[in-house]
This record gives sequence, C-alpha cells and structure tokens, in this order.
Amino acid sequence: MKKPVLAAIMSALIWGSGQLYNKQRIKGLVFFLVQVALIAAEILTATYPFGIGGHFRDAGFFTSGFWGAITLGTQLGQLTMDGMTPGDHSVMLLIQGIIAFLILMMFVVFWVVNIKDAYQTAKEINETGNAISTKAWVKRTWEQSFAYIVLTPAMIMLIMFILMPLVFSFVVAFTNYNSHNLPPANLVDWVGINNFRFLFSVGEVGGGARWLHTFIQVFWWTVIFAIISTIVPFFLGLFQAVILNNKRVKFRKMWRSILILPWAMPAMISQLNFQQIFNGSFGPLNRWLQEVGILNEPILWLSHPHNPWLIRSTILFIGFWLAFPYWMALMSGVMTSISKDVYEAAEIDGATERQQFRRITLPLVLAATAPLLVMSFATNFNNFGLIYFLTSGGPSNPAFVHAGHTDILISWIFSLTIDYRMYNMAAVMSIIIFLIIGSISTWNFMRTSAFKEDR
Repeated sequence: MKKPVLAAIMSALIWGSGQLYNKQRIKGLVFFLVQVALIAAEILTATYPFGIGGHFRDAGFFTSGFWGAITLGTQLGQLTMDGMTPGDHSVMLLIQGIIAFLILMMFVVFWVVNIKDAYQTAKEINETGNAISTKAWVKRTWEQSFAYIVLTPAMIMLIMFILMPLVFSFVVAFTNYNSHNLPPANLVDWVGINNFRFLFSVGEVGGGARWLHTFIQVFWWTVIFAIISTIVPFFLGLFQAVILNNKRVKFRKMWRSILILPWAMPAMISQLNFQQIFNGSFGPLNRWLQEVGILNEPILWLSHPHNPWLIRSTILFIGFWLAFPYWMALMSGVMTSISKDVYEAAEIDGATERQQFRRITLPLVLAATAPLLVMSFATNFNNFGLIYFLTSGGPSNPAFVHAGHTDILISWIFSLTIDYRMYNMAAVMSIIIFLIIGSISTWNFMRTSAFKEDR
C-alpha cells in the first residue's frame, strides 16, 4: 500500500521523488530535471558564488529580480576620476522583477502538477494495485488535456508579451516615475496610492484640483464620444442593410460594394484625407462652400479655438462615415441568415413590412450583434487613431492639465507619456480606463442573449 500524502510531501521537497516512490522513474526524472533547471537558472545567472558574500543585485535571476522590484534600486551612478560608475536603473529592475515573478509562477504551476500527480498516482495504485506506465500516462494526459497542451505555447507568449506589459503599467501607477525621476539619473520610488489621491484630491488649488477637473471633463467627453460613435453607426448600418436587402432595390451588389469602400480603405489614410478636406485654411470643403456663396469666410472645422463642440461634431461625423459600412456588412449577413419562412408566416398573419422589421428583423439582429456592440463601445472608448490623426487632441485648453478640447482618455494618456513623461499618472489613467471598460463590458456581455445561451 502506498501513502498518497507521503508521495505528495516527497514531490513537494524534491520534484519527482514522489513519482519515484510510486515506481514511475521516467516521469519522476522529468519533474526532477525541471527543478534542476529552476535551481540552475538561479545559480548560473549570479555574478558571485551562490550564497557567499556579494549584494542582492549580484545574485541570481530570481533573487536579484525580486530585490529590484521591491527596492527599485539603491545606488545612483557616480562621477569619478575614471568616469561614470554604473548605478541601478529602477525601471529595468522593475521589469526584471516582473519577468522573474511570471516565470517563477510557471514553475509553481509545474510544481503543483508534480505534487498532485504523485498524490493521485499513489491513490490509484492503492485502488487498482498497479502503477500506470509512463507511456499510458502520456497517452491519457494527451487525450484528457489536449486543449491545454496545445494552448500552452500561446499562453506563454500571452503572459510574456501581453500580461507582462499590463502588469508593468499597473505597478507604475504606484511609483513616482515621471520627468522628475527618470532613470538612470534618478531612482524611482514606491509611493503607494498617492497618485490616486492626488488625482481625486480637491483641496490642492492649482494642483490636484486641476487634475480632477481635467479628468472629469475628458472622461465625460470620452463617454459621449464612445456612446454616439457606437450607436449612430450601428443604426446607420442597419438602415443601409434594410434598404439593400429590399427586393425593390436594383443592383444591390453594386451599391453594397460602393458603400463598403469607406471601411475597406485603411482608416489612417481616410483620417488623413478628412483632415485635409476639413482644413480651415485651404481645405476643399471651405473653398467650395465659399465659391457657391454659402460661406463668406472659412470655418475652422478641426481647429476652432472658441467652439470645441464644432470640432467634436466634425470628428463624430467622420467617425460615422468610417464605421457604418462595417455594421452594414455585418447586418446584411445576419439578415440573409434569417429564414424566409418566418417572413412568409408573418405576411400570412397580415403583418406589414414595418411590423416585420420591428417584431422579427430588429430583435434577431440585436440578439446576434449585441456582443459586437459591446466590443465596439470598448473600441470607440479607446479610439486613439481618430483623435490623434484629426486634431491630436487640440485645440489646447488652458484650464486642462496637458489635455486639449478633443482629447479622450487614451489620447490624454499618450500625451502624458510621450510629451510630458508623466508615466505614473498615465498608468493611473490606464487603470481607470480598464476598470470602466471592464465593468461595462462584463455587465453588458452578461445581459446579452448570446452569453445566456452559451451558459
């Protein structure tokens, strides 16, 4: 009789020893080699003999990584007779610490699997009297966990290239990493939630109060921009799809091909073209309106210093033009998938075309496109390209902190990061955007019929 708890404890201390206890030598060797790789990675990356003198910054990959992430460095570079001595780079230490933590978590998962396998195998031996062979174990694992095995490489890539930058952006919000504390000339320090307190403080006249005012104004414009940019193109696309699916319309394929061109064109090219068309000084739109006598002087469509809503309306109009073809194409496909028998039954019951649209077409289209509508809102909430290529967030607003009249949250973050190097405040904004979009998207997804049917 085997002792499952003993097997688990043995594998917890020395990986694979529990498998060896269960007489599974090859499997035990595999787990043991993984532990050896973990220890070797720590020892071989140290710049001094492991455990003998030195400093934490000279230790192995994991030890120095955790030390760097906790302290963010303790030594500045110093100018000596021999030149500049190297100091600690707080940002690099933080990144190394995050990577070390994520890699260690992967080893922890392997460690847990190793313990669980030793325990389960010992129980199985007690129940059946035989230990499953390594070949049979590999076959069973492949069959039962095929999806997880295939997804593992992709998950590793996601962790290192998506999760790691997200974690870095998150933790920067709790530091003083800005233009006044730029490594390697300066060290970055942990400041806790002081950045959040500063943003939402109202007592500091000219300081936090201006930040809060800017955040509220930019936030509300972002919400308005996202809602209108989602709903209006949706119904414009629905309107066009209904028209193009009407039997009385001739050359429907030709019209559908023409109307889908704004979406088929690269968005950046279209946005730059519209920037020229609506140029207040030499744009063709102003020139034509003046030639036909509609205007006496040009309109500053994208740069009026005293009428920000004119600029915002122009941006929204351009967004409508670029977005509605996507919804038109999507809804045309949804409508063609609706069985004609449903409409024939409605006609027999005496339903008019308007009633058929209201009772059949619209509910089915909404049910099919609701998840995409939520995703479109999230996309428009972070529609950096439209703002950046049309106005770059301008014109400037003296009452705002590093933001313009047309800036949305994501373009404000870009300006704080690239132009002003206020990485800590930009990270705070990123967290707020994530919480807002994540909460709204989750709530709406859970209310859609597609989500309910999937459960």
